[in-house]
Amino acid sequence: MKLFVFDFDSTLMDGETIDFLAGALGLKEKVAEITEMAMRGELDFFESLITRVKLLEGLEEKKVNEICHNLPFMPGAKETIEELKKLGYKVVVFSGGFRNATNHAKDVLGLDADFSNILHAKNGRLTGLVGGDMMFDFSKGDMLQRLQKLLGVSQENTAVAGDGANDRSMFTYAKTKIAFCAKDILKKEANVVIEKKDLREILEYVS
Repeated sequence: MKLFVFDFDSTLMDGETIDFLAGALGLKEKVAEITEMAMRGELDFFESLITRVKLLEGLEEKKVNEICHNLPFMPGAKETIEELKKLGYKVVVFSGGFRNATNHAKDVLGLDADFSNILHAKNGRLTGLVGGDMMFDFSKGDMLQRLQKLLGVSQENTAVAGDGANDRSMFTYAKTKIAFCAKDILKKEANVVIEKKDLREILEYVS
């Protein structure tokens, strides 16, 4: 068995989910600045996530889902996943973002599984709280090890693709480490660097 793990925001999807959500409250620039710093590794991911989600307090859950179900996928996303599956890969997504977005993407793109965080809501509105398995800088690496053990997949048969600092932990446990239109901090730990915004470029480096 072979395993391919995608990051979601700015890898499978063209943009950052939380920035789109913040835009509905007129806070896109403020949140995007924090997101950018976190992806460059200048802020602790957990602290930045808590800070950003707090700013979403009061946003209607209905609006959250509307935004998350209309996010723009990266060029070539569906075709790349289809080709990876033909090559025998289990294809999953790990995201420090939210299930509202990744669960929809799983259905649309044909992913085998999605792992992300949950935005808490009460009475139809976000409470500003978040929880889940992808809250920390080490979360993706931790989940990758658990998944490899569960599926019986070796590091040799594991490939990952991401763009930001919180993807570094999963790079540790994969043979093929793809930095896709990535921040410099991640490029330094990659053995494949792709600068073109087309996920089909990935297919040259897998078999």
